[in-house]
Amino acid sequence: MIRFPISKINLGLNVVERRPDGYHNLETVFYPVAIQDALEVQVMDDAFPSAVDCDLKVSNLPIEGDEQRNLVVRAYQLLKQEFPQLPRVHAHLFKNIPTQAGMGGGSSDCAAMLLLLNDLFGLGLSQQQLIDRAARLGADCPFFILGKPAYAEGIGEQLQPIDLQLHGWYLAVVRPDIPVSTKEAFSLISPHRPAVNCRDVVMQPVETWRDVLINDFEQSVFAIHPEIGNIKKRLYQMGAAYAAMSGSGSAVFGLFRKSIQLEQEFPGMFTAQLVL
Repeated sequence: MIRFPISKINLGLNVVERRPDGYHNLETVFYPVAIQDALEVQVMDDAFPSAVDCDLKVSNLPIEGDEQRNLVVRAYQLLKQEFPQLPRVHAHLFKNIPTQAGMGGGSSDCAAMLLLLNDLFGLGLSQQQLIDRAARLGADCPFFILGKPAYAEGIGEQLQPIDLQLHGWYLAVVRPDIPVSTKEAFSLISPHRPAVNCRDVVMQPVETWRDVLINDFEQSVFAIHPEIGNIKKRLYQMGAAYAAMSGSGSAVFGLFRKSIQLEQEFPGMFTAQLVL
């Protein structure tokens, strides 16, 4: 069985307060984007010599770290604890969503694994039950169970679906080969509540977003990596109605009324363009 994990962009991202547990409460709008990975799961033959219950292989784009610590494997392990009858599986993850980009690729892969295992083995978990389990694995993971535009609070796990439609807009995404440390980005932010909530801003025409829909990470990330800030400036010069960094970066996106040429403007970088 195969699923195609989607990505996301953040429409506004405000760090509103530091929590007693050391995390931060956020306000953001998640919007799904059809830049996708592919995740396939097959039952492992009983005779296959494997020291692990979930044998993960990753192709196309490399992922740093031990594959057994990947969120896909952790999703399997979480459900295995609850459903010990789960058989051993092979998982093949074809990575297309850029990593360390603020587009939620890892979280989406994790959610896709939960959905796949639930469907493939008839576990009978409801959407809300899957959301609850996804929240144990990562702040962005519950959104990818929902898969629809949503306003998020808490650390990103408290979701309220919203009726936001961007049909007909061209989305351009540019991801430079610059890793951004989320921990460092958070350390440079002074939490505060914005003058206008991002949920209210996105209900207005896109053309009105530029000066009021803010990603709080941009100030600190652009100071450390001015190249990322220059991408945002260039997207506006190319005619974007709105441009911003997604998450804590390093991907930057722009919303356009018409198709544009990205590859020539941003050579050597990951670029993608699609109609929402």
